[in-house]
This record gives sequence, C-alpha cells and structure tokens, in this order.
Amino acid sequence: MKNVHISKHPLVLDKIARLRDKRTNVADFRRLMGELSMFLAHDAFLNAKVKKAKVRTPVGVADSMKLSHDLVFVAILRAGLGMVDGLVKLCPEARLAHIGIYRDEETLKPVKYYVRLPEKVADSLVVIADPMLATGGSAVEAVEIMKSRGAKNICFICMIASKEGIKRLATAHPEMPIYVGTVDEKLNSHGYIVPGLGDAGDRMFGTN
Repeated sequence: MKNVHISKHPLVLDKIARLRDKRTNVADFRRLMGELSMFLAHDAFLNAKVKKAKVRTPVGVADSMKLSHDLVFVAILRAGLGMVDGLVKLCPEARLAHIGIYRDEETLKPVKYYVRLPEKVADSLVVIADPMLATGGSAVEAVEIMKSRGAKNICFICMIASKEGIKRLATAHPEMPIYVGTVDEKLNSHGYIVPGLGDAGDRMFGTN
C-alpha cells in the first residue's frame, strides 16, 4: 500500500505509548493528542503547494515561498476534535470542518448524522483527522463526503490504525496519502482496536 505512511519518529512512538496507558488522566490525554497530531500533520503538509513570493525584511527583500492554497482541517466527530488543537497550532488560519459519523454497534457500519463544511474546498489541502482507524468505515465515508463537495487534494491522519481498517481505507481511496502513528494487529468483536487505547472520545472527554 504505497499511499500508507507509518511513522517511525521516536516522539510519536513515545506519545502513543503514553496515550495507551490506562493510567493517563484526561488532561494529559488531551495534551498528548494535540502534540501527536502536530507530528502527524507535519508529514501531511508535505502535500501542500507553494508559490514564489518576495518578502521585505528589515534589511532587504528575500525570495521566499508561501502556501499557494488554504488548508481545511476536517474532524470526524467526536474524537477527531481532540486532534484539532494541535492542527490549529500549526496553521491558525486554516478553515475547520466537522463530520459526524458513528458506528452502529450491531452492524459496525458507519451512520452519518452531521456535516458542516466550508464553501469552496476544491483548491484546498484537506486534512481529515480521526484518532482511531478501526473498521475504516467512517474514514471511507468521510473521504467520500469531501470528494462529493469537490475536494481534490485530501490526506488522512490517525494515531492508531488496525490492519483491517488501513487496508480498507487505502483500497477505497488509493490516491490519498494516509499518515498513521502505528498499526495494531486486530479488532475485537465490538470493532475496537486491540490493544489500542480504548475509546478515544471517552478518554478525551472523561465520559463512559
């Protein structure tokens, strides 16, 4: 799967280990999610296009490079909200989008319930964020939604993926780069990644 990029960065691996730990409290879990998102987005931004520009410094004019399009960060609700903080720190001027999808507990299929997107995303770099890529159903659906709105330059970032989920997403959208913190072996009967880190949304919001 040439479109899949699995991080080997030591700090990424360390932060994932801390996120996995069931003793990690809510405050630290949120902080780690934000920090990890910044590392994952660093590689995703390699897809950003730049253009030549001249910038006047205090002592002269510098030939420089600036982004030639805007960025759109798409959070898959609800756990994806935990990744937005880190992304916005890297690019505060980015526009934000939200897609609400939940997994039916019986069928394990994605159910869409909310979509709120900026206008005119065809020329934007769209970064879709979801901490966990389990069955892959929600991620595939989110990408299809963005494509239906005209997005052409899309990438996906997640902290932990299952082998099944990453194969499904990479096969459904083979042209889209996928940036992953680490890949776990399997899913349990409830569709949770094992060993994973539990429910990212519950741990981030302190709910059950």
